[in-house]
Amino acid sequence: MNKRVIVIILDSLGVGYMDDAVEYHPQDVGANTFYHILDSVPSLQIPTFEKLGINKVLNHPSLEKKENLASYGVLKLMHNGADSYEGHNEIMGSKPKKAYLAPFIDNMAEVQTALELEGYKVNIPNRDLPYLLVNDLVIVADNIETDYGQIYNVSAPLDNISFEEVLKMGECVRRNVKVNRVIALGGENVTPEHLQNSVELRKDGLVGVNSPKSNVYKKGYQVRHLGFGILPDHQLPTLAVKEGFEVSLVGKMQDVIYCEGANKFPGVDTGQVMKDILTQMDVVQNGLIAATVQETDLAGHAQDPERYANRISLVDQYLATILEKMTKDDLLIISADHGNDPTIGHSQHTREKTFLLVYNKLFIPMNLGERETLSDIAATAADYLGLDSTENGTSLYNMKESNKGN
Repeated sequence: MNKRVIVIILDSLGVGYMDDAVEYHPQDVGANTFYHILDSVPSLQIPTFEKLGINKVLNHPSLEKKENLASYGVLKLMHNGADSYEGHNEIMGSKPKKAYLAPFIDNMAEVQTALELEGYKVNIPNRDLPYLLVNDLVIVADNIETDYGQIYNVSAPLDNISFEEVLKMGECVRRNVKVNRVIALGGENVTPEHLQNSVELRKDGLVGVNSPKSNVYKKGYQVRHLGFGILPDHQLPTLAVKEGFEVSLVGKMQDVIYCEGANKFPGVDTGQVMKDILTQMDVVQNGLIAATVQETDLAGHAQDPERYANRISLVDQYLATILEKMTKDDLLIISADHGNDPTIGHSQHTREKTFLLVYNKLFIPMNLGERETLSDIAATAADYLGLDSTENGTSLYNMKESNKGN
């Protein structure tokens, strides 16, 4: 029998701040991304989400109280902060490791020396706005779109340098720091001057490229995330490939999850991501399709509830077609990786729980409760496909006991 799991992650669509935000992220107290988008954009129509049972989680007065097709619940974040890379790797079954937190300036001298030893020209163009400029093109600095001291970016204008060379620089940085992540990234139609003019000082002292402002996402975008303590061999996609299943990673998912042997379909545009999922449903007969909608996250950073709502609505429209195409052997899991509440008063990720919808045509819908980790997604998918257990997570429910007819 062919079995297939479809995982769709709506980046940053949280459903309420974590209890530990009071101590860990006090600026996030009160955040509830999905609920507040519905408050801000009362015209938002999400009939497919409603049919699946999203209002069993949200309890929002603007949504109808319908019988839910899907099982539903809430997932807590096991990783510290609210980070897309860590969130996605937790989703795919990794147990979060505690990394060293430090602004880039604390490691700047050591990284400069390491890059110079590998033959690169490195200088600091502006001591009042300190970052490293490598070979007059590539900027090494803080990531100013996430939590303090967790991530360093290696940003490049790809008309002037190959991404392979940028990745080598990123790997050099990775070897010499112990922070959670180093991101090598770049885009085309970005001049070195514009990239440098996009460097900003954040209120908390971090210095880095404002990536949306730099235009790196607009054309020829390439990225590789270099994580700390991530073990792909114990994640859902690699476990599936090793057992002979087909694996397709779509959108931002293929940026942040490493899986040798997976088919990869990059893309930021929501419509394209959803079309690629539908296309892969025609191609992948036995295996895993895992996709991330990234534009929801970008709308959160822009503090734009209208844009956020527009992207959710578009996903909802495609979800209707996905449900129609599903067979009785398909398992659909929809969730998020954290929050990014556009109404909370800042433009960074918010430490929020995520909603969980799990649907198969033969399974009786259940209340799955509040779970301890995003990794329960991967554990459930691995259980369904008959794979070895992932490093982290517990299968959500016993499929056989919940089965209507098999």
